[in-house]
Amino acid sequence: MRPTVKVRSTGSGRAQPWDAPAEALLTAADATRVHAVYHPGEAASGTAVVIAHGFTGAVERPAVRRAARVFSRHGAVVVLSFRGHGRSGGRSTVGDREVLDLEAAVSWARSLGHRRIATVGFSMGGAVVVRHAALHGGVAAVAAVSAPARWYYQGTVPMRRVHRLVMHPLGRAVARHGLRTRIDPRDWVQVPMPPVEAAGRLGATPLLVVHGDRDPYFPLDHPLSLHRSAREAGTESELWIEPGFGHAENAAGEELLDRIGARLTRWTTGYGRPAEG
Repeated sequence: MRPTVKVRSTGSGRAQPWDAPAEALLTAADATRVHAVYHPGEAASGTAVVIAHGFTGAVERPAVRRAARVFSRHGAVVVLSFRGHGRSGGRSTVGDREVLDLEAAVSWARSLGHRRIATVGFSMGGAVVVRHAALHGGVAAVAAVSAPARWYYQGTVPMRRVHRLVMHPLGRAVARHGLRTRIDPRDWVQVPMPPVEAAGRLGATPLLVVHGDRDPYFPLDHPLSLHRSAREAGTESELWIEPGFGHAENAAGEELLDRIGARLTRWTTGYGRPAEG
């Protein structure tokens, strides 16, 4: 099924940063409707970056919009709201079936003429982009920012709070009404491939792992495990441990986002500003 696409007009004939000129309701493989927006970007790099937000994020969130605006300096950008988030349908499965949502967004970017596609995910989205690349392929590079390496982690206070939010009816009600995030109450039928295992199945797709030394959710053994798994399997992988950086898109400043965008562009095109990390 083709996506339902709406083209926006800014009145001036130009898109305003960040005012994506096109949006779509995509259809994932399980028929879930996925809201996504597209911007052709400021640089004619030929690359499209697909952005996967963290848990409780969405296309409309200011931090996600900021990331989209910065990445648009390096090429075209597609941003999606995962199922259960924002204007997308369905309910969040917290990293499992979200790979189908990402595949729908990647396919949309490809249908718009972009042959080189990179994915960047934050927190839950970081787990999704790694798993998507291992299960579906078809992307030129992957960046996982503040991503978990394994499921069910409850070693920090924030993650114990997230588990209560997801696992208990009252927590899901709070998420639905307070955070505008609809969570599937059903347990996973089968435990999905953990991100650390997926990192070892990326083959020739390079992986950038970015993590803060002040991340309150996932300690440094998570990015170290992702990086090591990829490297041991022969995949090109870089690990950036960022001093003072907290967690995911809400804490990511423009300088860090710009470096990530530059690194992905260099991997996908061989050009662009050198990235330091």
